[in-house]
Amino acid sequence: MSKEVKEFFEQYSDFVTKVTSKPSLDLEILKESLANVENTSEIQSARLLTAALGLGSETGEFVEIVKKMFLQGKPPSDENIFHMKRELGDIMWYWATACAALGLDPFEVISENQKKLEARYGEQFAIKKSEVREKGDL
Repeated sequence: MSKEVKEFFEQYSDFVTKVTSKPSLDLEILKESLANVENTSEIQSARLLTAALGLGSETGEFVEIVKKMFLQGKPPSDENIFHMKRELGDIMWYWATACAALGLDPFEVISENQKKLEARYGEQFAIKKSEVREKGDL
């Protein structure tokens, strides 16, 4: 590696450290942050962290199969569909864990999602409504 490239990465690494939150850099501060969330709300911090990390990783596994089918020639075989089915099951497990961590009724979460999408699209999807959101439409 050239001296310039090495210096660039060292500078970038320093920059990354400067713009990273303290709980992301220090385990004791992270523990305080987890405890603060746990103690000032009904949120179960460890469960929520587990759910968030699990949702990200399992969704990535599902996306990986889709990517390989559409971009790398992996066949849409029964085996691959079964693999996606299993990953979707893992995603559901972590989704249910997130609901439990937040004290949310899963049926209410689904209902709220339906209401949000009905308000956005009405009875039919429209690209414009997808790209240009109304104020307050998260």
